Amino acid sequence: MDDGRPAGVTFRAESPGEEADVRTVVEDAFGAPLVADLVDALRASPDWIAGLSFVAEQGGRLIGHVLFTRSLLDAPRRLVDVLILSPVSVSTAFQGNGVGSALVRYGLEQVARRPEPLVFLEGSPRYYQRFGFEPAANHAFRRPSLRIPEPAFQVIRQPAHEGWMTGTLVYSRVFWDLDCVGLRDEPP
Repeated sequence: MDDGRPAGVTFRAESPGEEADVRTVVEDAFGAPLVADLVDALRASPDWIAGLSFVAEQGGRLIGHVLFTRSLLDAPRRLVDVLILSPVSVSTAFQGNGVGSALVRYGLEQVARRPEPLVFLEGSPRYYQRFGFEPAANHAFRRPSLRIPEPAFQVIRQPAHEGWMTGTLVYSRVFWDLDCVGLRDEPP
């Protein structure tokens, strides 16, 4: 690992025809089909942005995947297009080797060139702070569901962010339809 990237692993945008391979990686990483179903449903939705599904590859085999999709921020002035980072998946045989971290960094490098001013996620603060994510509430953002623990609701501000861009995150309908927002069976 010279630049923080695992040796022999390449990162790139998902290519047409790799949908089944991506699904295999996601399902393996999460141990169940629900998150893979989420990726497939997002792919078929208007919130899919071509070129923002990234993969990690080693020896011609996909071993990781990260996805950024369109969402909205309900800001006082107007609705603002923002991105959601979800999910991050690494095949179980390759977990714990830095593939996920390198893949997230690669994805964030790519989306930094885009016009969306913010990237949101639900996840471990301990893990995601290394990439520059901060508690979203610290910047006057409101989570889309009380089932998302406040510390898990995080944001990274992009170069296009302006101070007036605050408000409530509105997830894609797909997250709601599959009940993939926040925690279930745990207190908020």
